[in-house]
Amino acid sequence: MYTGSGSIAPFVASPMNVVRKMLEYAGLKPGETLYDLGSGDGRIVIMAAQEFGARAVGIELNKRLLNEASKKREDLNLGEKTQFIHENMFNVDLNPADVVTMYLTTGANEKIRPKLERELKQGTRVVTHDFSIPGWEYVKNLKFKDGFRSHTIYLYSWNR
Repeated sequence: MYTGSGSIAPFVASPMNVVRKMLEYAGLKPGETLYDLGSGDGRIVIMAAQEFGARAVGIELNKRLLNEASKKREDLNLGEKTQFIHENMFNVDLNPADVVTMYLTTGANEKIRPKLERELKQGTRVVTHDFSIPGWEYVKNLKFKDGFRSHTIYLYSWNR
């Protein structure tokens, strides 16, 4: 179990077309609750609320990124549908999530895996960008090119 207090992955923003594919791939529906672990500038949370009608929660340790995301949230008047939490993702209860999104490293995914296994409810969908979750079998994955860059999206469905 991870017991550190610092960041477990660097911030690298997912391109907007990748964010949209992640949310489509998850089958995110209006009224569902999405948690984005390491939400960075808030792009997944904002798109989930704005375009998919979900309630979305971003968890971010970096105060500068959190402030940037919170400002976007206010500018877009998404206060009731979105929330940003300045906290270590290991300290936030994930049980309310219908969908969890992550763009972490494989090592970070391995560290967060026990928490996901403890807290996610049956059928929660987990979507990762580029990095799989060691020890989990994905339901499906999507590989595509964005210019010169290749991306992979993994979809998991948590079953105890």
